[in-house]
Amino acid sequence: MADEKNGAEASKKSSKKMLIIIVAAVVLLGGGGGAFFMMKGDSAEAEAKTPEKGSVTAIEDALTINLADSHYLKLQFALQQTADAGSESVDTSEAIELAIDEYTGKTVAELSTEKGRETIKEELLSKIVKAYTEDKKQMVMGIYYTQFVTQ
Repeated sequence: MADEKNGAEASKKSSKKMLIIIVAAVVLLGGGGGAFFMMKGDSAEAEAKTPEKGSVTAIEDALTINLADSHYLKLQFALQQTADAGSESVDTSEAIELAIDEYTGKTVAELSTEKGRETIKEELLSKIVKAYTEDKKQMVMGIYYTQFVTQ
């Protein structure tokens, strides 16, 4: 009887494995294949729209920003300019103001995770890119944290 039980269990396990393999194949061929072709087209468009990197302009002094619950953030960052911006450094005053506005009042919990920092960084970058775009000419394409300390 023990052999019959083991045989039945092995049969159930192999049929479950086969079902998982079939489902995975359908997903890859059906949805995955379509997504591959869509991504291929999107990446070609993204490559055409990505500006060429230019010089990097650093914010000289670290910013001290008030967070929620009597905490603060010491932040320093640099702006990655595009080649279209030329060799002259952009004025960083507006980027500093946008950073202060973006981070003021945030909680330490929001800033203590990598996902939280990246989300807020993307929001800040979006605002900076918009602020530093003149006559449809993008002057800034990225930001780099050079100091990020919460207390």
